[in-house]
Amino acid sequence: MKMSLQEELIKWYEENKRILPFRDITDPYKIWVSEIMLQQTTVTTVIPYYKRFIERFPDIKSLASASIDEVYKYWEGLGYYRRALHLHKSANMMKDTFPKDYNSILSLIGVGPYTASAIMSFAYHAPYIAVDGNALRLLSRIYGIEDNIAENRTVKKITEIGNKLVVGYDSAAIN
Repeated sequence: MKMSLQEELIKWYEENKRILPFRDITDPYKIWVSEIMLQQTTVTTVIPYYKRFIERFPDIKSLASASIDEVYKYWEGLGYYRRALHLHKSANMMKDTFPKDYNSILSLIGVGPYTASAIMSFAYHAPYIAVDGNALRLLSRIYGIEDNIAENRTVKKITEIGNKLVVGYDSAAIN
């Protein structure tokens, strides 16, 4: 019996996934922190920063109540300090409850469609696909989309296709 695209990708993932401190968790706060840290930064670089940051700021409340100088201290060396500022400002907006819907997550400072989708998928088991460059290239080839994948309309089109593909598949249930 032929496997579906989704089943083939899940099988590949199960055979090739890396063990990461921010994988296989459902805490939206910790997923959010990891996704923000991973913007423009390699996984290998992020791991020690993530562990140290989460140890000091284990939840929204601890991040919100810290001074921005302390947040910067724990971010030091990771670069792109605006990301730390955005985390801190958003934590202060939330106070202690992480939003549970896509549009509210998307309204957080520094959060775009990719990050909002990742949080919805991993934390809330919702059918959202986090479309990065790899997903754009893969899905455009599979579906014969010849439009420029750097254009917003093409990203939107591919994201809509991807979101339909993940309905009925729980990314958080993949071990």
